[in-house]
Amino acid sequence: MTSPSAADYGWIRSASSVFNYALEIGYTMTLVRGVSPAELLRTAGADPRDTCVGIDEFIREHGEIMFGYASWPESFLAGAFEVPGEGGRWALALEFGGDLGTRSSIMEALSAGTRAVSHSSNGGKPMDFFHSYQDGELRVTFEWPADRTGSAPDELNALMREVGLNPTGDEDPGLDRKAAVLALTERLTGVRVTEHLLRDAEYLTGEVPEEPY
Repeated sequence: MTSPSAADYGWIRSASSVFNYALEIGYTMTLVRGVSPAELLRTAGADPRDTCVGIDEFIREHGEIMFGYASWPESFLAGAFEVPGEGGRWALALEFGGDLGTRSSIMEALSAGTRAVSHSSNGGKPMDFFHSYQDGELRVTFEWPADRTGSAPDELNALMREVGLNPTGDEDPGLDRKAAVLALTERLTGVRVTEHLLRDAEYLTGEVPEEPY
């Protein structure tokens, strides 16, 4: 098997891609090793809902929740399912317009004794973030690959270079950075995210309350 590269994730830019909705309105994708979907949602403080069969049903339920609020949403829908990956089973959680995978308290709890990785975009003129946690600690995080923080900001440099992300300078202008981040995530998790996987998964869902200001 070849090592994952940005080219493996070129499908996210297809006009018919199921990922278009995520890129348009914003998303967070979180992967946690050795944790069940139910445990992931419980750790995130989600109010359990139902199971959505396929991403179309998941998107419809997300929309119903958003339209149910007169003004600012008080919660967002997260959906999780189990996938095989490096070292065993992983829970993959997806949200549209949510921030589960960017909340340090949740990610620290989820990654205690294991690994958790997330990437996100806020849609529109996006801010795109990547987070890698190990044993309850944020090891590497960045928006721009050359501007990293965390307790071990350089530990992924070799992998970043392999997928086309430059940890020390300007990027190749032809690189799809979002596709490269998906490839980097696969390098760390062993989970290949495909259009088929997202389209046909059974999403165990829950409503995660917004953080109070």
